[in-house]
Amino acid sequence: MGLISEVLLLPFAPARGSAWAIRQVLREAERIYYDPATVRAELARLEERLEAGEVTEEEFDRLEDELLDRLERGLRSGDTTGDGT
Repeated sequence: MGLISEVLLLPFAPARGSAWAIRQVLREAERIYYDPATVRAELARLEERLEAGEVTEEEFDRLEDELLDRLERGLRSGDTTGDGT
């Protein structure tokens, strides 16, 4: 950007900075949400809940499908650390 546009847009700097911060937080939240280690841990907890009778077979199947979709997407993106964080 040129100097004139920077000067003219200076009053909007806080809004631009806030938008950047929000984008960073969302990016990190998505990275954790789709992290394969996180999803695998959730799958293990879901199986424990099934064995404890906290969820029905139907609910288990539905939640497992959602988690497997997340796992697949996370493995495709490759933007994860793999350690659940």
